[in-house]
Amino acid sequence: MKYPTVLLALSGAASAVNLFVSSYAGNVTSLSLTETSGNYTLAPTFYNAACGPNPSWLTIDANRGLLFCQNEGLTSLNGSLSSFTINQDGSLNAIKNQTVISGPVHGTIYGNPAGRRAIALAHYTGSAVTTWYLNGGGQFSASQSFPFTLSAPGTVPDRQDAPHEHETILDPTGQYIVVPDLGADLVRIFSINPTTLILTEKTSLKAPAGSGPRHGVFYNPSGIPGGTTYFHLATELTSAILSYSVTYQPSSGGLNFTLLSQTPTLGLLNHERINAPAGVVVSPDNRFLIVSNRNSTLFSLPNATGGSPIPSDSLTTFALQPNGALVFTQIWPSGGLYPRQFSLSPSGGFVAVGNQLSGNVAILKRDVASGLIGEPIARVPIAGNVTCVVWDQEGQLSG
Repeated sequence: MKYPTVLLALSGAASAVNLFVSSYAGNVTSLSLTETSGNYTLAPTFYNAACGPNPSWLTIDANRGLLFCQNEGLTSLNGSLSSFTINQDGSLNAIKNQTVISGPVHGTIYGNPAGRRAIALAHYTGSAVTTWYLNGGGQFSASQSFPFTLSAPGTVPDRQDAPHEHETILDPTGQYIVVPDLGADLVRIFSINPTTLILTEKTSLKAPAGSGPRHGVFYNPSGIPGGTTYFHLATELTSAILSYSVTYQPSSGGLNFTLLSQTPTLGLLNHERINAPAGVVVSPDNRFLIVSNRNSTLFSLPNATGGSPIPSDSLTTFALQPNGALVFTQIWPSGGLYPRQFSLSPSGGFVAVGNQLSGNVAILKRDVASGLIGEPIARVPIAGNVTCVVWDQEGQLSG
């Protein structure tokens, strides 16, 4: 499928924003995205190796000017958790590095925004969830550890030979952390004690056998905590979004899930094609769901140097419905191969995609009103396999 040409309406104002990208090569790289008279430039500005050797996930603590990085530790017995201060120029100063259980691949901050807080980590190879108190100034200390085992291997031995916790997700009320477990076909549920931040494990959601839950997102149509709530779960091994309605048990007793639908992540295109969805997000205006597709290589992009077309995987956009349904809106090139993770700018007008196997970050323009993603406005190579890219929330771009 050839890449279509799209005309973009670009602002003439000059503006810039910083982004941070992690890769298995060992660095957290600071990027500067600059716009001048409608022309965009994306360039590396600083490198920091203090989260090495295999940075896998970045968590921004925007209100405190901090960045937390998880090192997966692919070639060691353990991983690590690191903290950094974010400087105005986009550089990072390392604060602390702590050895943790192997394979941390995701982290979520929870607790009182103005009071005590913690970060919960999902450990893929370590088959565990851990929590760490955030003590201010980038300092942190151990709180809890939840190791998991399987009584029998799953249906896909190379991915379901053990529990593989893949993400920690805070629910809209701030009462629960939920954790998709790709290896066990579960979404593990933990209630949060609002005072101590101690987690208590509740009854898990059982996903279909062999589905491989990877990432998920809550959707609250009203945007009011406690209102009607849905949960959309990306299953890596069956290439679907499972949509559930969610009800809250009294006294923090747990969450009940009712399956409403299963939607192929490739939308209306070639449902039987090999595909491995990865990231899934809801747009800042609470109107669209976007999921990244890997291994399907549906698109070819023009080569700026005039060489052979560049293969690309894709992002699929769905319109979110008040009844929890998903309506296919668009499937679009991600700007490279294996979009492991992507994130939207605070306005929703730009998408930063970390294309793991292409070793690049692509910035795509996005129309907020229609939800449609446009052609890349900038792309930059990154050494190694790209694992995560996040926006500095203090920066601002036109559009």
